[in-house]
Amino acid sequence: MAQKMLQFIQVDRKMPGKRASKSRITDFAEIYGNYSIKAAGAQASRCSQCGVPFCQQGCPLQNNIPDWLKLAAEDRLEDAFAVSSATNNMPEICGRICPQDRLCEGICTIEQSGHGTVTIGSIERYITDTAWKKGWIKPIKPPRERAQSAGIIGAGPGGLAAAEELRRKGYQVTVYDRYDRGGGLLMYGIPGFKLEKDIVERRLKRLEASGIIFRFNTEIGAKPSLADLRDSHSTVLIATGVYKARDIKVAGIAARGVCAALDFLTASNRKGLGDDVPAFDGGTLNAEAKRVVVIGGGDTAMDCVRTAIRQGAKSVTCLYRRDRANMPGSQREVQNAEEEGVVFEWLSGPEAILETKANKVKGVKVRRMRLGSADASGRQSPEKTDETINIKADMVITALGFDPEDLPELFEQSALTVNRWGAVRVDLKTMETSLQGVYAAGDIMRGASLVVWAIKDGRDAAEQMHLAMRAAAKLAQQAAE
Repeated sequence: MAQKMLQFIQVDRKMPGKRASKSRITDFAEIYGNYSIKAAGAQASRCSQCGVPFCQQGCPLQNNIPDWLKLAAEDRLEDAFAVSSATNNMPEICGRICPQDRLCEGICTIEQSGHGTVTIGSIERYITDTAWKKGWIKPIKPPRERAQSAGIIGAGPGGLAAAEELRRKGYQVTVYDRYDRGGGLLMYGIPGFKLEKDIVERRLKRLEASGIIFRFNTEIGAKPSLADLRDSHSTVLIATGVYKARDIKVAGIAARGVCAALDFLTASNRKGLGDDVPAFDGGTLNAEAKRVVVIGGGDTAMDCVRTAIRQGAKSVTCLYRRDRANMPGSQREVQNAEEEGVVFEWLSGPEAILETKANKVKGVKVRRMRLGSADASGRQSPEKTDETINIKADMVITALGFDPEDLPELFEQSALTVNRWGAVRVDLKTMETSLQGVYAAGDIMRGASLVVWAIKDGRDAAEQMHLAMRAAAKLAQQAAE
């Protein structure tokens, strides 16, 4: 039954059902259920249909959120999906993993008025999950095939979004990736309780059925080199993401039992996919029965603490040098972690990793902090106090973010310019790097960020690659005439 809009006073905000913490920590299945069609329509009807939709402005993709909310409220789900997918290549993935509380929902008008935000992410997920079930999502059939081709380095969200957009326009697309599966961090970095892997796999299968070629287990370097790809394709996109863990300079960091967040998460995800993971099976990257300390306060840290809980850790503690209000990660994820038994030590920074005579982790020396003046980003800077405590630990996971790899060296292309942080420099209007015909998108050009930003960059880069290839084809045609 179709719903009227502006029902936020009559209809209370209600998220889909969430599994009880005692149940959900026993497996890696997603913790949120899905709406019924009636519940989805009712929640969508709460939208106030703002003349100036702040939710749309808060979305990096500028999704037409009020439009597809209205269509969902009117039971026009196929039309809602058409509008949603027009600006987003992976709406059901963004609906699951975007920190909506920091983006669209965080600036929802009715949230500001005290009535509780529209549950935008959950409705977005429901619309696209329904589209998959109903068979509305089909392989891409371009209106015409083009002879020109694009090579894309990286099968993460940025590279996949660009591949889809270019294939829609009829270009021949090949995606190269160092891993044995596509998806990048969607597959190996984000745990299943936030994003089950069959959700990613069905996207990949659709792209393959659309004629996109994937070359897995392919490291771009000496062979094939970036130069080889430039010779083979009309344009090339670098969408490798950033994977190098940021260092933490404290005593004892080399002790046995200290590991990087991505190593820990990748091992867990691979195990869940049925792979042989010696480091997990041998206990190095397995938190079972261990006292675990995670250092960091972003979404990756939340993924680590919640994964450790599911692996059967004896205890899990998260150290963060600021307070809860200044935490960069999603507050929704913090709440989920607390429900699952994670202990947060706010205003706490690692002073040293304590180790045994055999160089094995036995604890973390923690320095208590206080908040001082605001830094350049507007957040209050942490300052050390005189207080320290020791926290026992058998495993310490560092989750302090990621930096780019040295791509000029890796690709043997010294002419590829990077900024002082190592991210690839691009012309922000054209997305082109210092190498003609080579473009960049996602974290490798903007630094570690959100999946939704990578999708936007991939879409923008694909459009610029299309314009360049179309212009080149026109010149070639004129020369032939």
